[in-house]
Amino acid sequence: MYIAMNRFRVAKGAEEDFERMWAERDTHLREVPGFMEFHLLRGPEAEDHTLYASHTLWQSQDEFLAWTKSDAFRKAHAGAAKKSEGQKSLYLGPPQFEGFEAVQAVTRD
Repeated sequence: MYIAMNRFRVAKGAEEDFERMWAERDTHLREVPGFMEFHLLRGPEAEDHTLYASHTLWQSQDEFLAWTKSDAFRKAHAGAAKKSEGQKSLYLGPPQFEGFEAVQAVTRD
C-alpha cells in the first residue's frame, strides 16, 4: 500500500472556500487503477493559516505515479482554484507532498 499526502497551509478566512473547492471538484479517482481511498483532513490552526492534508491510499506507488501522468490527473487538477471568492490566494505557499510506502498495517478484523 502507498499513501500520498499533500499538506496545505490555507490562509485564515479562506477555509470555507478551500473546502468547497474540494467538495465540488470531480477527482476522477474512482476510474483510476490502484486507487483505494481519499480523505481531506483539517488540522490545527495557527495565527495565519489552518493546516489541511489530502490523504490518498493506493495499492502501490507505481499505480500512484501512473495516475500522476494520466488524463484523469490532468482533468482533476484543471481549474483547481487558488483564489477565494474575494480573489485572495487560498494558500500560504505551495502544497507540500509526502509519499509513504506502508511497512505495517493493523486492521480491526
